Amino acid sequence: MNKTKILGIGGSPRKNGNTDILLDEFLKGAESAGAETKKVLLRDYSIEACIGCESCRKDGTCMQFHDGMQVLYPEIQTSKGLIVGSPTYNYNITSSMKSFIDRLYPYYNFTDDRPRHYSSKLANQGRKAIVFSVCEQADVRDMGFALEALEMPLDALGYEVTAKLPFTGYFDRGSVSKDTGVLKKAFEAGKRLAVSLR
Repeated sequence: MNKTKILGIGGSPRKNGNTDILLDEFLKGAESAGAETKKVLLRDYSIEACIGCESCRKDGTCMQFHDGMQVLYPEIQTSKGLIVGSPTYNYNITSSMKSFIDRLYPYYNFTDDRPRHYSSKLANQGRKAIVFSVCEQADVRDMGFALEALEMPLDALGYEVTAKLPFTGYFDRGSVSKDTGVLKKAFEAGKRLAVSLR
């Protein structure tokens, strides 16, 4: 029997920071429930910003750039689950995460009327996702739009976002590793995602 594949995508430019640590815990939880996991750290990939050329509507994929997304597209397609996390940067997600999300545009089908209606090539496949963000401030309002910036595009692409988790009050590199309660929360969320995808 094939294992359910879950792809973890981290949008932090800081190596071994809080986003990385939490992503590891989510994936450990998913593995404990029998899922096959893979971790992608966007800082390790060169991903160009979408230039709105619209060629992917005709080509079905992005042919404008031959960059890290050409490696990641097959991983996305073969993964039933996604765990996507970014630190909060200026009330939003990091630029690398924004570029990654924008480059998911080839997965949309559009009609020719105005305004165009759209559907997703990834919809109706039982795909599910978790999104999370890490913020230095303790007040979740200081996270701004970060969680919505992760959740809304995935929802539009046909993912059921089963958990939307803010982690507040962490800034120093690795400080979240001392919070066993939060690590357990991430582990259990990853485990639940894997179980729900069986």
